[in-house]
Amino acid sequence: QVQLVESGGGLVQAGGSLRLSCAASEIMLSEADFSINAMGWYRQVSLTQRDLVAVVDSGGSVNYTDSVKGRFTISRDNAKNTVYLQMNSLKPEDTGVYYCNLRLRILYHFYDYWGQGTQVTVSS
Repeated sequence: QVQLVESGGGLVQAGGSLRLSCAASEIMLSEADFSINAMGWYRQVSLTQRDLVAVVDSGGSVNYTDSVKGRFTISRDNAKNTVYLQMNSLKPEDTGVYYCNLRLRILYHFYDYWGQGTQVTVSS
């Protein structure tokens, strides 16, 4: 099992900044052939949908949704299995519950794990 612990959400005025952190527990599997494929952040947009905000893969490549490009920066500390999301120039439309995601590769299969979610509220 993989546990993800998020922190860093809160209330901020428009134009402000927040930094989200997500730490993954030590991954212990009987299967030796596994690796963390990617870690990222998603925002809940409906009861059944979470949209990608930013993701960083095992090679360090990053991808952002268009609305946050130039304002948000995702980074990853592989030694600590931790991913960060620096959010600057926040807008009211950034408000939502942000979930950390870890995609684990075990042999030829991929498994998604989610954090508990952290609330980000941006006031106008």
